[in-house]
Amino acid sequence: MKRWIVAVFVLCSIGLSGCLEKSKELETNEDEQIQPLEELKTPVTYNEETEKETKPLVVNIVDPNTLDIIKTLSPQDLGYETDFETYKKEIEQLANELARGTEAEVGYDKRMVLDKMGEDGQIIKGSPRIILKESELVDSILEASINGNNVKIPLYVTESNYYVEDIPHLENVLIASYTTHFNTTDVDRNKNIELSAKAIDNVVVGSGDIFSFNMMTGPRDAENGYQPAPEIINKKLVMGIGGGVCQTSSTLFNVVDQLPVKYVERHHHSLDVGYVPKGRDATVSYGSLDFRFQNTSGAPFLVKAIYGNGFLTIEVRTSEKYEDTLTAE
Repeated sequence: MKRWIVAVFVLCSIGLSGCLEKSKELETNEDEQIQPLEELKTPVTYNEETEKETKPLVVNIVDPNTLDIIKTLSPQDLGYETDFETYKKEIEQLANELARGTEAEVGYDKRMVLDKMGEDGQIIKGSPRIILKESELVDSILEASINGNNVKIPLYVTESNYYVEDIPHLENVLIASYTTHFNTTDVDRNKNIELSAKAIDNVVVGSGDIFSFNMMTGPRDAENGYQPAPEIINKKLVMGIGGGVCQTSSTLFNVVDQLPVKYVERHHHSLDVGYVPKGRDATVSYGSLDFRFQNTSGAPFLVKAIYGNGFLTIEVRTSEKYEDTLTAE
C-alpha cells in the first residue's frame, strides 16, 4: 500500500514538473515572440525620421496673385553652402528676369497706362504701374534658403493719382500749348500723326504719374492703321511703318517742357527733323526708344491733341484750383 502511494506521488510530481516546465516553455516562447516585435519598432521610426532629415530643402517662388508656384529652387544644388557669392548672383539674375522678362516670358514689371477722359466725360481706365522689388525678392530667397520655405514675389502697384471729382474741370484752364506743322500732301505720314495724336488726346496725368508715349499709343503697325512713311534711322531717311509719329512725341515734349516735370526717358534723332528747333525733338520707336516724363508738379492735368489741316497742336489744361501749382516756377 505504501509503495502504491509513493508511486502515485512520484507520478504526480513528475507530471507537475512537466506542467511547470511546459508553463516556463510557454512563457519563454511568449517572450521570444514579443521581443522581436519590440525590436522592429525602432528601425521603422528611425527610417522615417532619417528620411525627413535627409530630404533636400527647396524654396518655392509663389505668384502673389494666383498663389501658384512658378519656380522651385534647390539651394543645395545651386551651391548655397559651397559657393554663396555665386549662388547670390544666380538669385539676383533670376529676380531680374522675373521683373523685366526674357525673350520667352513676359516680366512682372508693367509701365502705367494712364486713364483717359471719354467724349462723354466718363473715365476710360488704363492700367496701374507694377514693379517687382528685385532686392526684396533676393533677400527673401536667401533667408528661405536656410531652412526652405515659400516666397511670395513682392509686387508694388501704383494707381494714377487724381481725384475723380476733378475730371469735369480739367479742361477749364489752358496752361501750355505748342504747335508744329506738316505738309498736307504727305497723306500716309499725316495719317500716322493723326493716329498717334488721337492716342494721347484726353489723357489724364495725375500727380506723380509717369506718362509713357509708347504705352499710350501702343504698337505702331499696320494692324493699328499705321502707314509706311519716311523715318530717320542711323542718320538715314528710310521707309518704315509709322513714320511721322515722332512729330507727335516731339510736339508733346515742347508742351510739357513748360511744366514742372521730370524726364524719365528722352532721345534725340540722329538728324535734324525740321518741324521743331534743333535739340528740341523726342524720337520714339515702339519696343525700344520711348519718351517718358513724370508729373512732379503736385497737380493733375489733361493732355489735349488737336490734329488739323497741316498742323498739330498739343495743349495742357487743368482746373482753376491747380492753375497756380502748374505755373509756379
